[in-house]
Amino acid sequence: MPTLSSAISASASALAAQRMRVEVAVSNLANAESTRGPNGEPYRRRDVVLQSNQPMGFEDTLGEAVGVKVVDVVEDQAPFQRRYDPAHVDADADGYVALPNIETTTEMTDMMTASRAYQANLAAISIIRDMLQKALDLGKS
Repeated sequence: MPTLSSAISASASALAAQRMRVEVAVSNLANAESTRGPNGEPYRRRDVVLQSNQPMGFEDTLGEAVGVKVVDVVEDQAPFQRRYDPAHVDADADGYVALPNIETTTEMTDMMTASRAYQANLAAISIIRDMLQKALDLGKS
């Protein structure tokens, strides 16, 4: 049976997931020019993997709010970008530097969509809170 508390829990789990998406995008942007990490390679773009918090089959939760959880943060295995810069300390014999596989526009888009989803879930929690308050007010009458 659907409840308002399950709706609040679903929105709360989405808040945590969207916060993680923003944090990962910020980390990617901060490392967009990192040519050497602890493993000697450039920084690799990271991405958040989300999964439904649905414990049962779809038919069992019909109409009930289902949350989301972060199951992993994975490294993007796309090839590194290359830039010609023979004076760079990490340039290869041909004068090219391997740069992280990060596109600034992709990261900015990810941050904007995560931010909007975060705002939408805050609004949902606010609406549910207002509904509960109105129900309590009706009970007092």
